Amino acid sequence: MSLRLRFTLLYSTFMGGILLIFGVAVYLLVNVILLNQVDTMLEVVVHDITKVTKVNSIGELNLIGLPQLDMTSNAYIQMWDSNGKLMTSSPSIATLTQSLDPAGLKAGMAIYEDSYLNGAHLRVVSVPLRVNNRLIATLQVGASLSVVDATRGNLLSMTALIAILAVLLAGLGSWVILGRALSPLEAITDTVDQINRADDLSRRIPYQERAEKDDEIGELIVSVNQTLERLESLFTSQQRFLADVSHELRTPLTVIKGNVDLIRRMKQADEESLSSIDQEAGRLTRLVGGLLMLAQAESGKLTLVLKPVELDLLLTEVFSEMRVLAGTKVHVHLNEIDQVMVNGDRDRLKQVVLNLVSNAIQYTPQGGDVYISLAKIGEQARIIIRDTGPGIPAEDLPHIFDRFYRAEKSRTRSTTSGFGLGLSITNWIVEHHGGQIKVESKEGKGTTFVIWLGIVK
Repeated sequence: MSLRLRFTLLYSTFMGGILLIFGVAVYLLVNVILLNQVDTMLEVVVHDITKVTKVNSIGELNLIGLPQLDMTSNAYIQMWDSNGKLMTSSPSIATLTQSLDPAGLKAGMAIYEDSYLNGAHLRVVSVPLRVNNRLIATLQVGASLSVVDATRGNLLSMTALIAILAVLLAGLGSWVILGRALSPLEAITDTVDQINRADDLSRRIPYQERAEKDDEIGELIVSVNQTLERLESLFTSQQRFLADVSHELRTPLTVIKGNVDLIRRMKQADEESLSSIDQEAGRLTRLVGGLLMLAQAESGKLTLVLKPVELDLLLTEVFSEMRVLAGTKVHVHLNEIDQVMVNGDRDRLKQVVLNLVSNAIQYTPQGGDVYISLAKIGEQARIIIRDTGPGIPAEDLPHIFDRFYRAEKSRTRSTTSGFGLGLSITNWIVEHHGGQIKVESKEGKGTTFVIWLGIVK
């Protein structure tokens, strides 16, 4: 059963239930009002009869002018003595010897009852007449309920007819309205089916630019489109990553295979071939290590051992190591450095700084400079790594921390170039230390990375 049909049936049932309750309430109210009117009329007749009723000196009942009390053809009057014998009755039922309400004669008190007499539905009031607490007669006054029954029947039929029409109209209206309201869900289903069939994540769910876009379905469409956009971005990144990794794997494997073949032909290993094999094996090791670390980070298995870390000593170690790595190509400078203590994983924090400084050395041309500084700003530690390299193009800046992103697509990669993983890992480590990493760069004027970490109080 479709969602549209379920909602239509639910709404129609709900509407039918409301109309049923309303109809029953109206029916009961009208019934009470009509019966009260009949009872009031009977009470007036009883009052008029008792006014002309006299008791003689020996205690016998004497009725004066009873026929004139037959004010309406719907009123029927009987007077019964204390022995249950009919004393008199109105002309309209002069030939009737049966009591209008046999149970009322035995009640011993004034009582209103419905009664059926020869197929006629009557409303009968039985009133005992007493003198000095002695029952001398019972007056019964009845009125036909044919008009009341007809009114109730018509009301019941009309209410049922209106309820049926209302439920049908409600069902039809809700079917049409729900069809329009749920049509975006059909568009979502169709779009997802097309994506599944064509493997085309570039498709988006269409929706009109109107006020309705702010409702729940409009928000759902926007969310689904954002999800599709994110999935497309991730899928594209994965494809680019696979292409990059394939290229990076093919190059060292080709070099290793070529050197191995050369050694086999020469039947001896020269130092240059072994050195080349060692370098390419190192590249493969770094690639596999980066992939493994990213996999652990995504699965939550990469744990950080947080302890107090002296950042000034850590940066001094990095400076010493990177100055050796830079050699005479780049000048590495350690500028201002404050004594700062942070709570973090020392090995991971060192990995962050090493990665950023090595990238700066790698992309800074011969004779360039790389600057490292550490300062305490309020309750935060600020690490700055700045180079005088070619800078990063503006279109690449928003993506440099994306996983698998390579900004150097158009350049020939060197043997020391990265695999598009280093900055993503760096960003992950900084964020999981509760810090931030920002980058500023202009082409031809170098790049500056700024890391903010909370200090130990």
